[in-house]
Amino acid sequence: MSAPVLYIVVPCYNEEAVLPVTSGMFLDKLRQLWTAGKISPESRVLFVNDGSRDGTWDIICGLARQDEHFLGIAQSRNRGHQNAVLAGLMEAMERCDITISIDCDGQDDLNAMDEMVDAYLDGCDIVYGVRSSRESDTFFKRATAQAFYKFLNAMGAEVVYNHADYRLMSARALREFAKFKEVNLYLRGMVPLVGFKSTCVYYERHERLAGESHYPLRKMIALAFDGVTSLSVKPIRFITLAGLIISLLSFLGIIWALITAFTGHSVAGWASTACIVCFIGGVQALFLGVIGEYVGKIYLEVKARPRYIIAERTWGTGGEAPHSTQENNTHA
Repeated sequence: MSAPVLYIVVPCYNEEAVLPVTSGMFLDKLRQLWTAGKISPESRVLFVNDGSRDGTWDIICGLARQDEHFLGIAQSRNRGHQNAVLAGLMEAMERCDITISIDCDGQDDLNAMDEMVDAYLDGCDIVYGVRSSRESDTFFKRATAQAFYKFLNAMGAEVVYNHADYRLMSARALREFAKFKEVNLYLRGMVPLVGFKSTCVYYERHERLAGESHYPLRKMIALAFDGVTSLSVKPIRFITLAGLIISLLSFLGIIWALITAFTGHSVAGWASTACIVCFIGGVQALFLGVIGEYVGKIYLEVKARPRYIIAERTWGTGGEAPHSTQENNTHA
């Protein structure tokens, strides 16, 4: 069995500060792996420019001109991290045997790739990179992140605890994953649905090497909503159950009010009435908001707009196109 071709897929958004640093690290890791005979020298690093407003794309093009092991694609506009990862995976799918998706900031331990490739060679089609601890995070970020994963699991979304988007996927797994046509993407919840043999590799996450994070709290909250509403209908079921409970309590309240009125013990008062009206109105608004979130998701899905559009490729501007390859392993 010949060594597999690996494509490292790296989404990039306004990464001109960190890309010159981490690009060399990615290339060094490729060289270590093919020197050890674990992957083919035909392996590549594929950068995905997600509509950056700085010089990220110029840096990617420069890297591609300097070394054939660097490739780059540019989306026509910013589509978000999840769409950028998907674009890179789909672009690499027919050109490699395995992909490893990883962020550009250098926080994920590249040495975990060795274990990922070993797990693939042992028969795993999907290998999840999982943080062994969150000591480098602030207390707030650590608490909210852990609560986020527990909340997703409670809502019925099948996610790997403390796993983000650092993972290995075989070309076979990617071809099956390509059949998932959702527009609302939450990859860390969708990938486990593919199935196949999988395992986890644990690693320590480092501080960002340069630049600043592009995932503030606002985006994390939006990602959490996308994860729940894209993968689970439990919130709708909770609303139904809560509606039944509130209806039952309201019915009992009506009976109590009638009994009180008929026995002559009723006391006129606007405070209790106002509290009840505000409570019911707030619950209704909350329920309509959750239902509206699902309706909005349906609205986006039925239009079936493309999830990404590739505007440029580094090998379409004078560079040599990478060769396609088929899986050449025992579990192809």
